[in-house]
Parts: sequence; C-alpha cells; structure tokens
Amino acid sequence: MRLTMIKLPEPAKRPTMYFVGVTTGQSSIMKMFPIWAKELGLDAEIKGIDLPIHAPAEDYRAVVQFFRDDPLSLGTLVTTHKIDMYNAAKDMFDYLDPYAQRFGELSSISKLDGQLRAHAKDPISSGLALDAFVPEGHWLKTGAEVCIIGAGGSALSISAYLGNEERHGKDLPSRIHLNNRSAPRLAEGVRILEYLNVPMSYHLCKTPELNDRIVEALPAGSLVINATGLGKDRPGSPLTDHCKFPENGLVWELNYRGTLEFMHQAEAQRERRGLLIEDGWTYFIHGWTQVIAEVFHIDITGERLAACDRLAREMRK
Repeated sequence: MRLTMIKLPEPAKRPTMYFVGVTTGQSSIMKMFPIWAKELGLDAEIKGIDLPIHAPAEDYRAVVQFFRDDPLSLGTLVTTHKIDMYNAAKDMFDYLDPYAQRFGELSSISKLDGQLRAHAKDPISSGLALDAFVPEGHWLKTGAEVCIIGAGGSALSISAYLGNEERHGKDLPSRIHLNNRSAPRLAEGVRILEYLNVPMSYHLCKTPELNDRIVEALPAGSLVINATGLGKDRPGSPLTDHCKFPENGLVWELNYRGTLEFMHQAEAQRERRGLLIEDGWTYFIHGWTQVIAEVFHIDITGERLAACDRLAREMRK
C-alpha cells in the first residue's frame, strides 16, 4: 500500500475552512474570504490544499481523514477533485446529500452534530449563475440548443438544471449536447442524466476539431459552455480558433481566472456573431457562499448574499 505523499496542514489553532483544488493560492477566495468573514461575523480563516489532477485515492482519503479528526477544521470547498474525492472517500462520510449520491461528486464537506457530511452544491450554484444571464423564456422563444464541453460534475449539474421540466415548464433547450474526450465519463453522464425529459446527444470528441463540428451545427441563440477546466487548471481551449460560435449565441466560460483561451475566442467574435459572453465570476460567488453557509451553519441569502456579491465585485475592480 502506498503511503500518502501529500503535505497535510498542521492541526488548526482557530476555526478554519479549507479549499481543496489545484492552484488554490491563485484563487481570489484567499483575499475574499477574510472580507466576507468580517461581513458575516465569522471568526475563521481559510487555507488551501493543492492536489494534482486525478491524485491517488489514498491522498483524497488522507485529506478527508484530516478534516474528520481535527476539531477546529470545520469543512472545505472542493473544486476540480469533486468526483475523484467522492469515489475515493464516500464511505468515510456519515451523510451524503441526495445531489452527491445522484451525481457522484462532492463540493462541500462540513460537520454537524458529530457527523461528517458531504454535499454537492453545483446543481444549486450553477442554476443561480445561469438564471443571472440567460434571458427568461429564452429557450421557448428561440428553440435553441446547449452544447456543454466536458462531462465532469459541473457539466452534469448544468445539464440537470437546464433540463428540469418541473422547474422550467416548457422553457427548456430543444436539445443538450454533452461533449467529452473520455468515453467512460461520457457513459457515466448517460447513466446519471437518463431521467431527463430533454433530448440529449453525447459526443466522444477527442480533439478540438470534433468539438468545432458540434458547435458550428448549433442553431442561432444556442449556449456553448466550457466545462473542461482548460484555460484555468491547464492552458488551452476545447475549440480551435477557427470555430464559429452560433449567431446571437450565449457563451459561458466557467472559469473566471487563468489563461481563458475559450473566452478570448468568443470575445474575438462578439460583435460579428452578436454573442452574449459570461465568465465564471457569478458562479464562483454562488459556489462559495453556498458552501460557506453549509460549513458555518448560517443563512447567506437576501441582504447577506447581496453584501457578499457587492464586496466581491468591489475587490475585483
């Protein structure tokens, strides 16, 4: 058995929330959390834990064990590693919320009444972010489609939100395309999303040129999403520079920091194609406030959420 090689934090000396990612020190949350904590009346600090993409299972288990056993380590937000951590350590949790079980991922670890708890917050935070920029009634009016490039946790959560007939009624995309480089992950998407009552197409796209073909066939007004991590965790874009975005289309780059090649490709066509382009900043805010609320057992809605949003935008200027 391989002993874990990762460097775990020292036991916390004051209430601490963690951020498990790849390059956590570069995230805006390191500057933002102390400002939010003051606004929310939290006496706590934040620390990052960096793991390589697709780290060994024992590394994920070591991180979860550290959270479980350290009294002042209150919880964590997980990015990039959401699926891998769930698969490696799901048996270590006392509670897995329904979204975590359905989507096979976790983005929030917290403690309550002696229980170690895991939640998947992406289905909530991605929906809030989508509602902020997709015009109301857009799908019903346009008959447009959605192409999500990537099949990780965020991609499946977004698919589930957009295809939620109970929530949206008839205002649904006419089709959702899910593109991915890996066949096993695509097959997992088929299994998880089979309950949706929206036409779904799954495409194995091992090269950017194959993604281009799907995007260029989309009708006007369609939404194209980069959910690959390219442009943040690794440089690059899932599309080539020659790909034409849909006319009057919506473009969502899930990243808000990094090289952001996908977003720059869209910006180069903004005027010519009439594109509405959104980055991952609003998604970032909702993702973090959802998990902070879970970790510290507080409500962050209404005026509190508005204050966090205002403070974040002021810091970003």
